[in-house]
Amino acid sequence: MADAKIILCDVDGTLTDYENNLPASAVEAIHRAQANGHRFYACTGRSKAEMYDYILAIGLDGMIGGNGCYIESGDTVVFHQLIPAEVEHRVVDWLNERGLCFYLESNNGLFASATFDPEANEAIRAYGTGKGKVIPDVHAGFPEMIFDATLEDLYRDDVNKISFVLKSYQDHLDSAAAFPELKAGTWGGAGEKALFGDLGVQDITKAFAVGRLCEFLGVSPEDCIAFGDAKVDIPMFEACGHSCCMGSGGIEAKEAAEYVTTDVDDDGLYNAFLHFGLI
Repeated sequence: MADAKIILCDVDGTLTDYENNLPASAVEAIHRAQANGHRFYACTGRSKAEMYDYILAIGLDGMIGGNGCYIESGDTVVFHQLIPAEVEHRVVDWLNERGLCFYLESNNGLFASATFDPEANEAIRAYGTGKGKVIPDVHAGFPEMIFDATLEDLYRDDVNKISFVLKSYQDHLDSAAAFPELKAGTWGGAGEKALFGDLGVQDITKAFAVGRLCEFLGVSPEDCIAFGDAKVDIPMFEACGHSCCMGSGGIEAKEAAEYVTTDVDDDGLYNAFLHFGLI
């Protein structure tokens, strides 16, 4: 695989573990791949505000954020689709009326509802346990979250996605019915075991963003290699010429991937780069 490739890499559970640890071997692999002429893009559910300095210090060639609603290559914003402000305001009111704690995901920051801390602590601890990691509270899970947001701060026009803690799976189903103009999903578990619901821009996926990025770069999706660990990464796998799931990833993602590497904290990314001839 000597020709230059576009590397598309999920962050949580792929580039980093679920305690935000970035393996030194992953950084080495990325730098060696870039030295060989390949380009490295994060492709993540995170918004730009969650791409903390220790990740940006790697020297990314760009990123796909918000599971596809934001695309950046170098200094160019290729695409950015936000939740309309009027819709965002209605979602905030609906969540507050229903008594659900939530946070807003924006490129300008993460903004938590008044009760997110401490009401989300149990869910974030369960999320960590499910990933085999210890996340003691929301402050550890979201180190730069803004927890003192006022209601006025929560009425925003720069929101990519909204996540909220589920009291029951019915909350997710009701959110989908209440906001058909948005894409309703869950994370932190499968089906009724999900911990969080989320609402984002309709018809946006990582696969959509891969296509837009390829158009911008003038390359074929066949020249892309996708790395991920979860069900949300499967459309990205399908959109790229090659795909890899981490050994610590979910069963569905492993079954969908062309290759399964070792765990994220067992040099998984480095070993995968070797397998695909990137380094």
